[in-house]
Amino acid sequence: MPELSEVEVVRAGLARHVVGRTVTGVEVLDPRPLRRQDGGAQAFVDRITGRTVTAAVRRGKFLWLPLDDGRALSAHLGMSGQLLVRGTTTAAASEPDPEPVSAAAFLTDPSAQHGGRPVDLSATEQPRYVRDISTSPRHLRVRLHLSTYPSADPSAGEGPVPGAGSGDGAVLDLVDQRMLGGLHVVDLVPTADGAPGGMGSPEPLLPADATHIARDLLDPSLERTGPGGVVTRVRASKRAIKTLLLDQGLVSGIGNIYADEGLWEAGVHGLRPGAAIGPRGVARILESTAEVMRRALEAGGTSFDALYVDVEGASGFFARELRAYGRQGQDCRRCGTSMLREVLGGRSHTYCPRCQTRPRRSR
Repeated sequence: MPELSEVEVVRAGLARHVVGRTVTGVEVLDPRPLRRQDGGAQAFVDRITGRTVTAAVRRGKFLWLPLDDGRALSAHLGMSGQLLVRGTTTAAASEPDPEPVSAAAFLTDPSAQHGGRPVDLSATEQPRYVRDISTSPRHLRVRLHLSTYPSADPSAGEGPVPGAGSGDGAVLDLVDQRMLGGLHVVDLVPTADGAPGGMGSPEPLLPADATHIARDLLDPSLERTGPGGVVTRVRASKRAIKTLLLDQGLVSGIGNIYADEGLWEAGVHGLRPGAAIGPRGVARILESTAEVMRRALEAGGTSFDALYVDVEGASGFFARELRAYGRQGQDCRRCGTSMLREVLGGRSHTYCPRCQTRPRRSR
């Protein structure tokens, strides 16, 4: 399943291509991806048609597009869902930035600007591998037809300069082979802490069905220390540290790939209980995992096949840099010991038996 880095690459592409456009029509080729929509497919069509996308926002793996009526188009990619854009042009494509800003830098330094607008990796790099999957009707489930841009201030948001392209034939496709993803229109509600809901918008709002999703490691509003901070909550639990990292109610955005990578970087076995790790150790694990995700963003995410792509169909290349996940039987990149794999809480866990000492079983 796509994790934070992969979803952020998609979010950045949507911000570049879709923000500022109005949905002029909807084709529902298969209603099953709309199963979460109250009122069904027709209600989805009625609520999205004529609405303008005002931002593209992400919290952890959760992605949504706020609309001009105060609601949002919530998108869940599942195991194989893709949001693919066709028929758009951008100012970034016609006027390349001579000093590109990486996606990781964009996340950690929101003040990075170019021409009065934030710059992200997808807006400054050419697609690395393009598959026009959206032209195949087999796995195309929902198609949103998009308008040209309205007359507006280009510095008001992340989207392209209004009028940068004709918009003729522009569409946003949901392509989903396994039918585990989906779309639905949902109300936005205030965040509990009053801070921005997620990456991509300063508004303190998030979808009503995402209030249980914790902030992620790349969110500047995440409370790491203090009585209610992530470090304290991890150390208060006897659950395995990998299980805690995968708990989206504790810290979001981490899946099996980046949990294994972060634990390898920190030199901690996934079975070690949170309560058995000191505060500095927990902080090191969190920062190691965050750093892995930043590096993954630099490479466009982790892609193992054509299912993991950005909105232009481009695959990321971080799979080449993985140091733990999927490397069982191979030499540890740090000490040369053969990597091992075991099942932990129903999920695979790949680790180095020398660098990540397995905790003793309690009697």
